[in-house]
Amino acid sequence: MPLHVLICDDSSLARKQLGRILPASWDIELSFAEHGKEALELIRQGKGELTLLDLNMPVMDGYETLAEIRKHDLPAMVLVVSGDIQPEAKARVLQLGAFEFIRKPTDVATLERILIEYGFFTAPEVSETSPPTKVVRPERGSTIQVSQRDMYQEVANVAMGRAGELLARALNVFVELPIPTVNQIAASELHMVLSSVEGAHTVSAVTQGFTGDGIHGEAMVIFNDASFKDMGRLLGNDINDQRYELEALLDIGNLLIGACLQGLGEQLYVRMNQAHPAILGRNVSVAELLKSSKTRWEQVLAIEIGYRLEGFAIEFDLLLLFPSSSLPALERQLAYLLEGDEPC
Repeated sequence: MPLHVLICDDSSLARKQLGRILPASWDIELSFAEHGKEALELIRQGKGELTLLDLNMPVMDGYETLAEIRKHDLPAMVLVVSGDIQPEAKARVLQLGAFEFIRKPTDVATLERILIEYGFFTAPEVSETSPPTKVVRPERGSTIQVSQRDMYQEVANVAMGRAGELLARALNVFVELPIPTVNQIAASELHMVLSSVEGAHTVSAVTQGFTGDGIHGEAMVIFNDASFKDMGRLLGNDINDQRYELEALLDIGNLLIGACLQGLGEQLYVRMNQAHPAILGRNVSVAELLKSSKTRWEQVLAIEIGYRLEGFAIEFDLLLLFPSSSLPALERQLAYLLEGDEPC
């Protein structure tokens, strides 16, 4: 009898990518869910004997889903496939009952190795005398429609996880990762997408420009100034000293922007070149901070990621801004990602 396999991820791109790389000869019945609540319904119907589960999802995230599976002893073995690669994230999901954790986007070899190791799949034997044959993979998930916005959101999600992992290791703290938001808006509307610093009396920010293969833009890390008190507690410095405040701003901003751009570049097959970080504003209002960006571009693709550090009152936004002139190159590289091919 076929094994009932469930892929649960809010990203249609991630569901399509995972479906594409499942072993060609694997006898399965495949189902899809967009969040944990939907996945639990399918598991209760017997359609999630093996569940491939994302962590960052709306409605019910992966942690909550694992807790419900354990609480009600539901018939599901869970393999977590996530862009959140913090060591603490892996430890938490294993404690909640997942049997393994792999980073996304994953590949054929990694997935097949895990499936074989845990007895879900047996690779077909190949005779040494048999001529090599091209593996034709079934079109599992081929009917999934992926929007441009969903593609931007998923590559940002993976890049966000890379940045969060580096920050977690550097500061020895767990970073709460959100679902990135993607908007094509007028530059004058940027204040509307800054969720983590919304309502802040004053903010401070670091900015870096970047370029790569027809793509260019600006990255900002924007801190709610109320966070600096806890930043001092976290870093063990007197954050009231302006010198330490400036160092913290530049160090964290440079780390987050660099890791996130590297994560984007790896997925899009583009090497991102960064300018030196610079202070965009200190102890100013959000409106005043964004004035310089307003005058530069009329329309932007804005990707916003609101970070929070667990156990601390520290909140900040990472904002990636791409002008409309970068969109053709971005869309060209995303097409390679969608089709699963590397550019020549």
